[in-house]
Amino acid sequence: MVDETDTWAGRRAAERPAREDGAVRDARPPRQDVLRKEMPRPDMPRPEVPRDDKPSDRGRPRHWHGRRRDGGRGENGGGPRYDPCYAALDLGTNNCRLLIARPTANGFRVVDAFSRIVRLGEGLICSGRLGEAAMTRAVEALGVCAGKIGARNIADSRLIATEACRSASNGDAFIRRVEDETGLKLEIVERETEARLAAAGCTPLVDPHSDGAVLFDIGGGSTEVVWLDRVETRDGGPPAAVIRAWVSVPLGVVTVAERHGGVRVTRDDFEAMVNEFRPHLDGFVQAVGPHDCGRLHLLGTSGTVTTIAGVHLDLPRYDRSQVDGTWLGAEQVRVVVDRLLDMPFSERAANPCIGVERADLVLAGCAILEAVRRAFPCDRLRVADRGLREGILVELMRADGVWRRQAGAVTT
Repeated sequence: MVDETDTWAGRRAAERPAREDGAVRDARPPRQDVLRKEMPRPDMPRPEVPRDDKPSDRGRPRHWHGRRRDGGRGENGGGPRYDPCYAALDLGTNNCRLLIARPTANGFRVVDAFSRIVRLGEGLICSGRLGEAAMTRAVEALGVCAGKIGARNIADSRLIATEACRSASNGDAFIRRVEDETGLKLEIVERETEARLAAAGCTPLVDPHSDGAVLFDIGGGSTEVVWLDRVETRDGGPPAAVIRAWVSVPLGVVTVAERHGGVRVTRDDFEAMVNEFRPHLDGFVQAVGPHDCGRLHLLGTSGTVTTIAGVHLDLPRYDRSQVDGTWLGAEQVRVVVDRLLDMPFSERAANPCIGVERADLVLAGCAILEAVRRAFPCDRLRVADRGLREGILVELMRADGVWRRQAGAVTT
């Protein structure tokens, strides 16, 4: 397999041009207001974000789905007259997810959401193409998303597709099919963008008293790992991300499970998964350099880590309010992973925090997590039930200056 691992530290990678074949490809650079251009010294003060800095929109079209001329009242005349919302959609290798949110004083409140496992990347590793059944499942889910977006007064939105569409030979054709059948214009983003958006969504959970966090986002077809710090902003919104280094590995739960199996997983199988993933982190470990892991913490965003937290808490049903922000010790993580390895497939499928749709993927995710833990043996792991979609919302709202306007309205 060709190693397509992308790594960046200290300076951003060469900018990738937008595609010219019909599908929109992300060509926007990382936000310069929150990136450090050199590896920081421990005594360096944290930078302040200028008041008028906004993320660049270069290379990305602005989407205006669902904006109503009646001010958002709808055909029935109900609802507030002016109630602008923002939409974020992430079509991944395994899931199709949508969030619609309204800005609040220093963040946002979700007003609608949708999530469905579509397994768009099913069989992709062998064929190099998106399968017809998988594309149909995804289009059906995206149709639901289109209905939800169209029912709201949307100020702005960003609708992205990631690794499956990025790597499939028919990914661009699928994007055109989605627009034809649902009206949604998805953009295929680069891994660099995935890393930045995940960081933007998870930054509020970075311990401000630490030396930062090693954030990992285990997806269906790729995994992003980011050395992340936070900086308080002056616009009244959530803290902004300071990305010191990142790596994107072209392996996720779907691809790893398809290569090694996910129904019956022995400990030898598990070690084989870990050993396949671990070398992809070598460049990232070198970029971070010698560091006291006691001063860092892990920060995980994915179904894998939220599942581990749910199993650890013995939840009778998954509850985001109990999972998001939970701290787990290294030994607690090890105990849960051992427990999952000892479970037969039927028991994993019956667990309320796993379910039949994830039962064959969870151990592949645990193996990726184990590779990260071996590279960075931190004592603490914080669990994030948030990530890329939340990062999109933060960037859209910050670009529109919603928190600055609200802060100004309060003080006037």
